[in-house]
Amino acid sequence: MDDIRNRIEITVDESRTAEAMGSGELPVFATPAMIALIEETCWRSVADTLEDGCGTVGTRLDISHVSATPAGIKVWCESELVQRDGRRLQFNVEVFDESGLIGKGTHERFIVDNEKFMEKASGKLK
Repeated sequence: MDDIRNRIEITVDESRTAEAMGSGELPVFATPAMIALIEETCWRSVADTLEDGCGTVGTRLDISHVSATPAGIKVWCESELVQRDGRRLQFNVEVFDESGLIGKGTHERFIVDNEKFMEKASGKLK
């Protein structure tokens, strides 16, 4: 398997706080914002390796959010693809701020045909 790793860095702004996202009352980096960063880091790491018309969708997360980060601080996610079983992709992830580790765990994604996936999802509208 190829060594597929990625790193994406953001700054925690007000829109990414628990207070703003409705996941808590405090102006700290929200767990849902951390999850979004993890998912983006992982899908972008493999996007260029997929066949035309294919993408990935997140199907599982096992994440610990171990330290709070105030607004105005840089955070980054580092991902590593550790297993590929057919269409199933398994990643190890770690999230850091300027003081150290703030989150870690695993994330699973599946490779899908984008058009077929959207046809099936849109079928729920009928």
